[in-house]
Amino acid sequence: MTLHTLFPTRIHSARLSGAANQLLNARLLRECRQLALDDVAGQRWSADNYPGGYTSYASVAHMQQMSPTFAQLQRRINTHVRRFAAELQFDLGDRVLAMTDCWVNVMPRGVTHSLHLHPLSVVSGTYYVRMPRGAPGLKFEDPRLDRYMGAPPRHPDARIENRQWVTLPAVAGQLLLFESWLRHEVPPNPVNGERISISFNYGWI
Repeated sequence: MTLHTLFPTRIHSARLSGAANQLLNARLLRECRQLALDDVAGQRWSADNYPGGYTSYASVAHMQQMSPTFAQLQRRINTHVRRFAAELQFDLGDRVLAMTDCWVNVMPRGVTHSLHLHPLSVVSGTYYVRMPRGAPGLKFEDPRLDRYMGAPPRHPDARIENRQWVTLPAVAGQLLLFESWLRHEVPPNPVNGERISISFNYGWI
């Protein structure tokens, strides 16, 4: 008997560690908080579209071009994106995967980010700047979910590769990369501390 595993969904997870990254993370935290205070347009957009929280998604979405600190983070992420692309065996030809968007998310208690994907991008991801104990991770949806039809439910203790939803825990200093078509969400933050992250997209340019 042969059991084939076809069409896997891969997610790249890495911890950016070391003293240099701790210093970088501290600078990123200061800049994220300052941006949330200064970005009036982002505050207005968030009030309507990101209730209770703040995101610069619709206002300041190219932080890698505006801040040397974010540009430094971009260089570190680039290394992981190249590894991820190699694992996926992308044939990029004479083009490259380059960061096209980079924005800040601040989620206080009760804030959620509903199910979504990142259209027109190839690889998307999140870098976690500050994650208080108990803050939610990133929840991924099985992309075949709408095709299950009459399939029975899975066991509560099913292996991770057989689950229909998987939440990967979030830790400060951690990087997650995934293909942009994969739908994901952030459940409501149940703790008092702010969940602060940096999201980004890479396009085939």
